[in-house]
Amino acid sequence: MKTTIHPVFYIDARVVCACGNTWTTGSTKKEIRTDVCSNCHPFYTGEQRIVDTEGQVDRFYKKLQARQQYLSDVEAREAARTSPDRPITEFEIGTRATDALAKAGIVNAGQVMQKLALGDEALLAVDGFGRKSLADLKKRLRQFGYTLPEVGEEITV
Repeated sequence: MKTTIHPVFYIDARVVCACGNTWTTGSTKKEIRTDVCSNCHPFYTGEQRIVDTEGQVDRFYKKLQARQQYLSDVEAREAARTSPDRPITEFEIGTRATDALAKAGIVNAGQVMQKLALGDEALLAVDGFGRKSLADLKKRLRQFGYTLPEVGEEITV
């Protein structure tokens, strides 16, 4: 066995934990420092604490918070998309149909849905608003994610 290639082995190497616990063991280093030992590790102590090495837990919580923020933003966008206050001009059903509804006092999606709940005839009674305009309006409402009332399902596209 060559004598010059092997490291020095210390029989009485001292191990120091972050919690203050110390013990001796054999090692090629004179002193070893650790973050966790059997006296403070959650598995051995039964405590419900998180051992954070190098900020891994903090990074995980940041990712979790970013995900929750993203989900709440998506939910808010979806709620705004099907808002009853959305103007009927955004449905792009045509100038004539939009003007006819505006003259009748129907200017947003909530008012259209109320009329549709009464039936198709309530909207067809509006002067200048015909069956084609009604079919286009229903089609656009469905595209934007609105659920039409059962009574308003008489004309299908």
